[in-house]
Amino acid sequence: MAKREQNRITVGGNMPRPGQNGARTIILTQPQRFYIDMATYMSAIRNAENVDYSRRVKLYDLYSEILMDAHLAAVVGKRKSAIQFTPVEFSRNGVPDDTINEQLKSPWFFRFLSDVWDAQIWGFSLMQFFMDGQWLNYNLIPRKHVDPVKRLIMHRQTDITGESWDSFDDLAFIGGPDDLGMLAQAAPYVIYKRNTMADWAQFSEIFGMPIRKYTYDGNDEEARRRVLSDAFNEGGAAVYILPEGSNLEFVESNSKNGSAELYERFAERCNAEVSKLFLGNTLTTEASDTGTQALGTIQKQGERLINMADRKFILNILNYDMTDIFSAMGFNTKGGTFEFVEPEEIDAKQKIEIVEKLHIMGLPISHDYLYEKFGIEKPKNYDELIRLQEQDVIPEPEDEPEGVPPTEKKNFINRLSGFFAQARHDRALGW
Repeated sequence: MAKREQNRITVGGNMPRPGQNGARTIILTQPQRFYIDMATYMSAIRNAENVDYSRRVKLYDLYSEILMDAHLAAVVGKRKSAIQFTPVEFSRNGVPDDTINEQLKSPWFFRFLSDVWDAQIWGFSLMQFFMDGQWLNYNLIPRKHVDPVKRLIMHRQTDITGESWDSFDDLAFIGGPDDLGMLAQAAPYVIYKRNTMADWAQFSEIFGMPIRKYTYDGNDEEARRRVLSDAFNEGGAAVYILPEGSNLEFVESNSKNGSAELYERFAERCNAEVSKLFLGNTLTTEASDTGTQALGTIQKQGERLINMADRKFILNILNYDMTDIFSAMGFNTKGGTFEFVEPEEIDAKQKIEIVEKLHIMGLPISHDYLYEKFGIEKPKNYDELIRLQEQDVIPEPEDEPEGVPPTEKKNFINRLSGFFAQARHDRALGW
C-alpha cells in the first residue's frame, strides 16, 4: 500500500476549532462519565476482549473516569515523575550529540515520555510525528478512535471500520494490540472505593448530624402543615415528622458493620491494592502503625526496581522503535544510543567524607575536580598559593571576615593547609 508523507491526522469536534480548515480525520465524542459500577466494568471488559469484534470505547471512557480518583492519579504520577525528571541523553562512543540532545530538552519530549509510559496503563499509544519549525513534535491519536488489533483509525468512535494506519509512514505504535493496560486491574478497586465513599457520605449525613423529631396532633391538618413548613425551613439535617402516639427508633448493629470504621478500612484497603499494583508496596504512599524503617527501606528498594524497569521500557522505545522516526525527520541516530543520566544521590557532607577516605588511602585527586564538585570559586592567584604552601608559608588573608574569633580563623587556615599541604604544580594531590 502506498504511503503518504505529511498527511496530518486532524482531531476536533463537530464544530471546527480555531485554525482548523476542511474536514477532520477524527470527530471526538465526550467520554461517558459517572454512574459507573461493576456491571459497567464487566461489560466494558467483555467488549474489549471480543475476539472477532473488539470495541474499547466503553473501556476507555471508564479509564478516563477512574483516573479522576485522587489516589490512582497520585500513584500514576509518582511512576511518571521517576522518568520525566531524569534527563535522557543521546551519545556516540561517549560523546553527546548536541543536536539531538537539544530536542530531548524541549517540551515535546517531556510530554512524549508521559504518553509513552501511558501505553503501560492504557494498553497502547499511537503517535504521529512532524516537524514544527526546528523542533520535532507529535500528536497523540485518541485511543477511542484506534483499533490496535486491526490497525485502523476510525473517523467516529462508533464506526466499525476505518483507515489503515499503515497508510502513514510517520506513526509510532507503542504497546501491544491485545493489551488492555494496568487500568483494567485497578478499575475494580476504584469503583468499589467510590461506591463505598458514597455510602459513607450517606452514613455521615444520617448519623453525623442531630436528627430533628416533630410530632403533631394526627387530627389537626393545620398543625401538620405548620410542622412541615418549620421542618423544611430550618436547615438540612434529617427530619422525622410523626403524629402523636407514634414511635421512632434507630436500631444500630452491635458489630462494626454499621460504623464509620468499616467504610474507612474498606477505602484504605482499596487504596492499598492500587498502591501495590503500581508501586509494589504501600509504605511509600501511606503511613502504617506496623511498618518499620527497615521494612520501608526494603519496599523503597522494590519501588526503585520498578522505576528502573520503566526506564528500560522507555530506552527500548527510543533505541529501537524511534530510530526510524528520528531519521525520517532528519536526525542522525546511527551509531548512538539513548541513556538516562542517573542523578547523584549523595549530599555534600557525604562527598566530603568520600574525599577524606580517599585522602587516607593516598589516592591523588585533581584540585579542579574539587573546586567544581563543591561549587567553590578557584582563586585567581591559585598558582601563587600553591607555591607558598609548598614552602610551608601560610599567607594571611587580605580581607578577614568580621566577627570571627582569631582562634577559629587559625583553625580554618590549619585545616585548609593540611588539605592542600602536599599539592603539586600539576594540580593533583600527591597523597
